[in-house]
Amino acid sequence: MSIEIKMPALSPTMEEGTLAKWLVKEGDSVKSGDLLAEIETDKATMEFEAVDEGVIGQILVAEGSEGVKVGTVIATMAGEGGEAAAAPVAKPAAAVTAPAQTPAPAPARAAEPAAVIPAVTSPASSAASGARVMASPIARRIAKARDIDLASLTGTGPNGRIVKADVEAAMPGAAPVPTASTTASAPAPLAPSAPVAAQDFGIPHEVVKLSNMRKTIARRLTESKQTVPHIYLTVDVRLDALLKLRTELNASLESRGIKLSVNDMLIKALAQSLMIVPECNVQFAGDQMLQFTRADISVAVSIPSGLITPIVTDAGSKSISAISTEMADLAARAKAGKLQPQEYQGGTASLSNMGMMGIKQFEAVINPPQAMIMAIGAGEKRPFVVDDALQIATVMSATGSFDHRAIDGADGARLMSAFRELVEKPLGMLA
Repeated sequence: MSIEIKMPALSPTMEEGTLAKWLVKEGDSVKSGDLLAEIETDKATMEFEAVDEGVIGQILVAEGSEGVKVGTVIATMAGEGGEAAAAPVAKPAAAVTAPAQTPAPAPARAAEPAAVIPAVTSPASSAASGARVMASPIARRIAKARDIDLASLTGTGPNGRIVKADVEAAMPGAAPVPTASTTASAPAPLAPSAPVAAQDFGIPHEVVKLSNMRKTIARRLTESKQTVPHIYLTVDVRLDALLKLRTELNASLESRGIKLSVNDMLIKALAQSLMIVPECNVQFAGDQMLQFTRADISVAVSIPSGLITPIVTDAGSKSISAISTEMADLAARAKAGKLQPQEYQGGTASLSNMGMMGIKQFEAVINPPQAMIMAIGAGEKRPFVVDDALQIATVMSATGSFDHRAIDGADGARLMSAFRELVEKPLGMLA
């Protein structure tokens, strides 16, 4: 009996992913629960386990393949007492295609990955079969500007890929297509009226392929800035009392191996502020609005492949020590790519702290579909008026970004005031 192994949906919103690595090979015997592959989603790399027992018959999608649609047959397995049938060749247009994304804020577009095809086909036969013609981004731009049919060209790039020189050679009066040796020594000149790109000036560069996470960040932040009317409100907050309380709490928690960070205390302050001003703990949903009864705080964590926002659920009712322990675990697993979807999908508001990087103040982009995010700047010694007297105080700037469709400026101001009050009088967070 032949069993099809299909690309799994590892989260409710997953539509495609990257088959990062096969953990088995053809001929391997597997049983239920054995790890088959590592799948890269838009936020993490997750392990894919076998459900059935059998022998791996044929691997259809090579590791490293991007844009593999959920439900695509990626391998076959011979079940108990049977042999795997010959598997059909994966169709590139339906199974493994480069996902259409709109990057932001306008990074250089990465080279488009070729579909997984057993053998290189000619451009003409690819066009006839409806497959995507393999061409570099600049080749596509020049061809479009000159109204040149890419399917009529023969590519000289890797695996038959159409490159800039191939398109230029097809222009009237163009020089012959350079050979591999001449291409390596000098780039072909660009026609005077063709579109100009950075690489046309001979600037040294390398093409960096976008990860699924980076593509998702680009798409979501573009969507946020294009569709969400942001309003920004900033307050200066004295930190001296919070820093003093943190020192005292850490001294009492030392025996338990817990060390509170300023960020842990700010997570608590934001969550309690949202409970004090529930008009800001909302989500815009077209002709209606969702108002949440608890504060789940998404906390921005920088990882090598981009940014992820693990969630501290119901942070308003948790102790600061519990938040600290939870955040340490979430951050560690986020950097290892081991978070489960429910641990980073959702949240009612976000907090992004760049103070440890020395950033004085910034305005964060709202993380849709949430309606607000708090941006935290660095605490620094500043001249500050306290009780009509000029003193030196440790002050930070906090900026709230609000979705103006759901949150009025006055309500946003009330939230910022409540946040400042809790940070400047932090004993209120322990009540």
